[in-house]
Amino acid sequence: MTASMLYPASVIKEIDRQYSQDYGISSFQLMKMAARRVVEVILTRYSDTKRAQVFCGSGNNAGDGFLIAAGLADRGWSVEVALVGSVEKYSDASREALAVCQNSQTIVKRFEGTVRDGAVLVDALLGLGIRGEVQSTYRSVIETMNAGSGPIVAVDLPSGLQPDSGDVAGVCIRAAITVTFFALKLGLFSQDGPDYAGEVILADLDLPETLLAKHAAKALRILEAPRLPARQNKAHKGDFGHLLVVGGNTGFGGAGVLACEAAMRSGAGRVSVVSRKAHRSGFLTRCPEAMFQGVGEADDITDLLGRVQAVVLGPGLGQDAWALNLYAQVIACGKPLVLDADALNLLAQAPARLTKSIITPHPLEAARLLRRDQVDPDRLAVLGQLRAEYGAVVVLKGAATLVATDERIAINVLGGPAMATAGMGDVLSGLLGALLAQGQSLSSAAELGVAHHGLAAEMAAAQQGEVGLLAGDVVPQLGRSLSGMPV
Repeated sequence: MTASMLYPASVIKEIDRQYSQDYGISSFQLMKMAARRVVEVILTRYSDTKRAQVFCGSGNNAGDGFLIAAGLADRGWSVEVALVGSVEKYSDASREALAVCQNSQTIVKRFEGTVRDGAVLVDALLGLGIRGEVQSTYRSVIETMNAGSGPIVAVDLPSGLQPDSGDVAGVCIRAAITVTFFALKLGLFSQDGPDYAGEVILADLDLPETLLAKHAAKALRILEAPRLPARQNKAHKGDFGHLLVVGGNTGFGGAGVLACEAAMRSGAGRVSVVSRKAHRSGFLTRCPEAMFQGVGEADDITDLLGRVQAVVLGPGLGQDAWALNLYAQVIACGKPLVLDADALNLLAQAPARLTKSIITPHPLEAARLLRRDQVDPDRLAVLGQLRAEYGAVVVLKGAATLVATDERIAINVLGGPAMATAGMGDVLSGLLGALLAQGQSLSSAAELGVAHHGLAAEMAAAQQGEVGLLAGDVVPQLGRSLSGMPV
């Protein structure tokens, strides 16, 4: 799986310290290296503009900004520096950078409340130095910059973006480009990060690979979904597993249908469905390839559970006596499970260790599983808590779905806002179940599943548009995605 490593702010700061200490590179030298790379990006992307306004705060991010301003001025640009932070708080390196800037053809003055019309705006306000909510002084500057007509280039991190969670701290720079240093930060690709960071360009500042290798990444970013292995000519349906989908209570049969269709399109050799008896005709009309079994409130499905390789539990399940009966049987069956929707709500009522399972909560379901009234914005923390309590592989759905396994945390960046529609979770559960039935491990199924779910949605949106995409539109694209067909 093609991926790139993501690091928390604490690791980046330690790398910065060690780079200076162990390799004899001063903070000022690092500022010059960072500024040079940002200047290169601006000259490449906005060569015809020739006008820039650089906004500088109080930390080392400001030092980067001063040298960026000087570098652009040296190349014939008309440059103005808007001072926002306190000069008294500057480090020695930032003061040295300010002196370089003042000796160039750059205008340096306190921010006067306006931005230069049509100029490239450089955000060197906060970077990694953000703590809590953005202060009022910076808030007004950020709002003014966002309202300007020129593109914004963020230095290291858009000011106002939390570097680890990707949450906005009240207000945030909406950048066209973010040039980030040393390594990729978690927050650039989670939650609000993609909406505010724009295009992310990594400037490693000649960081030795040996130094980066000393530090463990927090997560990996899934960039591409590998196809499933090609099938042999002599293959038959028994080679690709038998999946059971349990759900579709009264009034919610559609959820079970979507999960069933997704499973079949994702390569499961056989798919059986347990649902309300009243849904038989609907299932057989929509999914004639599936094997339907209608059950009552006390019916035993033990025999069927013994014949399948994996089970999807939850799409349209409900929480009544019928649902509770099926839930209890499936949880006890010992087969690899995918739990979604009301299966998660029932699990929250009686928590249990599910080490052979994938759980797929959205943030509100995650809050219930952790017995909280409110959704915790720190998704990485939630992920770890769910993993610790339930022992399952966790797929925390949302913008940039997170996957936690024994090996690592993965952030899926495939897909997009077109997926914000009812039924997408049902499609994902069917896909995950099909991968388990085909012999994929829990970890592999989870990472492959979220990647191909997103890629199939991109394929569907490319054909039908982002607005009004239906979960059912994604289903036919699953086979194409898993087969490695082009978007």
